[in-house]
Amino acid sequence: MRALIYIINALSMLITLVFLLRFWLPWFRVDFRNPLAQGILQATSPIINPLRRVVPAIGRVDTATILVAFLVQALTLILVILLSGNQPGAKVVVLGTTFQLAILSLRLFMFAIIIRIVLSWVAPQTYNPVTAILTSMTEPLLAPCRRYIPPLGGFDLSPVFTIILLGAFSILLQDSLEWLL
Repeated sequence: MRALIYIINALSMLITLVFLLRFWLPWFRVDFRNPLAQGILQATSPIINPLRRVVPAIGRVDTATILVAFLVQALTLILVILLSGNQPGAKVVVLGTTFQLAILSLRLFMFAIIIRIVLSWVAPQTYNPVTAILTSMTEPLLAPCRRYIPPLGGFDLSPVFTIILLGAFSILLQDSLEWLL
């Protein structure tokens, strides 16, 4: 049973991460001519575009995309709870899904920073569609740290501290969720 729950969680997380990427890309002003960004849009458009007719955006918030991500996470949570032999309550599903989306977003940014670091070591000063998206997404998070943490011998430590902060917020959200439930 645990293996089935693991597979469900893993597949759900991958699907949710694609929708979260679609949600966050406009916030970080990613160039949508980028092939990777176009791939994300193509993969999610069959679901998002019809839903946008019913659920319009609120300002810069892409409500249709976040609604789909919420529904995927909520259905996953309900299925996992049922497979565990428990009954899902509305409070558990809503709070659990909301917090899980926030935690997944934080982890998305953490992994984006890590991948950007690795790419800077493997292929420095080269253009890559992935690198362009990662730079657009991570630079707004790294810039504030760079103001307070100067480079040490030409080595930029701001990603390390940013990852630590994002991890701390993720743990804080997990602890808060456990406290609320």
